[in-house]
Amino acid sequence: MAKARWIAPWKDSQEKPAIYHLISRVVDRRMAFGPEEREKFCMFMRMMENFTGCRVLSYCMMSNHFHLLLEVPPMPAEGLSDEVFLRRLGALYSKARVDAVAGSLRAARKVGDQAEVERIVGQYAYRMHDLSEFMKGLLQRFSHWFNRSQGRTGRLWEQRFKSVLVEDGVAARTMAAYIDLNPVRAGICKDPADYRWSSYAEAVAGGKRARAGLVRALRGHEGNVGTARAWAQGGLAKEYRVILLGKGVEVKVDGKVRRKGMKREVAEKELQAMEARKRDVSISKLIRHRVRYFSDGAVIGGRGFVDEVFRDCRDRFGQNRKTGARKPRGALAALSGDIWSARDLRVGIET
Repeated sequence: MAKARWIAPWKDSQEKPAIYHLISRVVDRRMAFGPEEREKFCMFMRMMENFTGCRVLSYCMMSNHFHLLLEVPPMPAEGLSDEVFLRRLGALYSKARVDAVAGSLRAARKVGDQAEVERIVGQYAYRMHDLSEFMKGLLQRFSHWFNRSQGRTGRLWEQRFKSVLVEDGVAARTMAAYIDLNPVRAGICKDPADYRWSSYAEAVAGGKRARAGLVRALRGHEGNVGTARAWAQGGLAKEYRVILLGKGVEVKVDGKVRRKGMKREVAEKELQAMEARKRDVSISKLIRHRVRYFSDGAVIGGRGFVDEVFRDCRDRFGQNRKTGARKPRGALAALSGDIWSARDLRVGIET
């Protein structure tokens, strides 16, 4: 597997979204970003999110690198309405530019020239719902601003961005928390809520976009589209904080629930809740350390998910390899029932 960047084999599907952990570092890994630079990066990130239709589920901007958990939904089969299309253009372009495009669209539709409509929309739509275009726009726009503000020229980023394909569910939930805990692992703060340039701090401060993204990361596998309102409902905010800080949860699970007079369905539901809390404890312990699988594992998720990607991307693996999923080593082994990796890492697994 020579390529560091992974793209979902179903990226052109009109039904299935893809989730990625994305990482990029400053050239020479020098500490280049202060408060102003981090604020500007977050601004460009939201601009590209609005334009492309991609969705930031979790993020953290550090002094020399960043992490994103990004969901790339498929382009709707019916395409975008003119209203949505023009609103997205407004995220990147001037009002005059958007008005000009709107006028051209109206003129083409008035005479029934569908080919011209498709040409106008196509000039911009190919950059939407696409991982590479999202990252290209984000990195280039930030680099241009940074170089101008610093009076410098040349490359800013160390290499092409790195991506890890992540399954929704436990893997996405774990990765979101892992990203938000970056400043804690770096010794910058003890509570991730105190680090301004992260999804969790933004959510705690009332940011609706950050709250909705984290809800999607935590509950997307259950069909939850992710709304800011859901953050405060059902205990999600408290649940996520427990994962991050590892406090407030004590679990003793023996695989059985015995309570006189309890109906079977109630007992089963309670057992499931206990198992979920037990898993959260494992996640909380795990993310206190740097886990190499999350940056170099290529594909992270359940065994079936990793095997599916392996079959669809067979040419990216050695000829002698028969199966895709690899059981993780180290602390991540505690979640091996839920998280497997496409790479069998042996060195520097965790620090």
